[in-house]
Amino acid sequence: MADVKPFRAERYDEAKAGRLEQLVAPPYDVISPAERETYLARSPYNIVHLTLPDDEKQAGRDLADWRAQGVLARDAEPGVWLLSQDYTGPDGVQRTRSGLVASLRAEPYERGAVLPHERTHSGPKEGRLRLLRATRTQLEPIFLLYEGDALDVPDHAPDLQSGGDKLWRVDQAPSFEDTQLLIADGHHRYETALAYAAEGGSPYLMVVLVPTRQEGLTIFPTHRIAEHVNGAHGTPIDEPGEELPGVVLYRDGRYELLESKGLDVEVVEQIAPEGVSYTPRRDEAVATVDRGEAEAAFLLRPTRIEDVWTVARSGRTMPQKSTYFFPKLTSGLLFHPLD
Repeated sequence: MADVKPFRAERYDEAKAGRLEQLVAPPYDVISPAERETYLARSPYNIVHLTLPDDEKQAGRDLADWRAQGVLARDAEPGVWLLSQDYTGPDGVQRTRSGLVASLRAEPYERGAVLPHERTHSGPKEGRLRLLRATRTQLEPIFLLYEGDALDVPDHAPDLQSGGDKLWRVDQAPSFEDTQLLIADGHHRYETALAYAAEGGSPYLMVVLVPTRQEGLTIFPTHRIAEHVNGAHGTPIDEPGEELPGVVLYRDGRYELLESKGLDVEVVEQIAPEGVSYTPRRDEAVATVDRGEAEAAFLLRPTRIEDVWTVARSGRTMPQKSTYFFPKLTSGLLFHPLD
């Protein structure tokens, strides 16, 4: 069902651009204004100059200049890449997650090849579409899941490495013709690719395809911090341990267990709290309330991968920030020109 193929990757020439660690960054949508300035200052060739530019047309000009200067080099032949990410999660546990970097043809959701699980907003898509028009390049990969076994990581040195990210070029990719894919992270960019294709542009985008049957694939919770909780209340409980018994409301130094029928994120959405912000760290959510910066915090359990699949296959979507797949994919390791 899914049209997956190799692509001629473009990547930094470190002899001209500098060390890769100074050039890469997290995805555009998790970088704060202060962090943006830090990445911009690291190098005139840092990926953030393209992913979070002052002006999209300037990003297009910068990208053209980098190519003219030889800062970026293009592979002569198409290929796919095996990505291995060593990381320490928010729980302090060290893990390794692997996936395949390839080119995927964006298909409308109703065709069933690629499924969403979260809702999107129009604002981010409009900005990403302007950037895609200006650069005609997929600058960042999106993260998709498929039901499959863990990938075998080569036993030789990687072709590309930055921090815990290691990449090996491989000549062939497994077939995904009969495989359904689920967007884990990157819904806005996927829908941007659909909009770009509708204008006559290339329908392909750069993706990392991650098999579900591996220990390194984990979902962490995203807790909700609310200025107003819309009258929500529950049963008082003692401070819970690491594993929560359900949706827990924290306020005034006390914990309350809410009645939970459905997924935790859906329970909170039904309450419709106001002035919501998000954090993956429970201690940060509690501290924000203790400082008087919010009325309460909703502490959630992680959404299970099987529940994400169930929601997606039923044709429903979940609230934003329903899943927190960690780590985020690194931007700047590879580029996918659309020509």
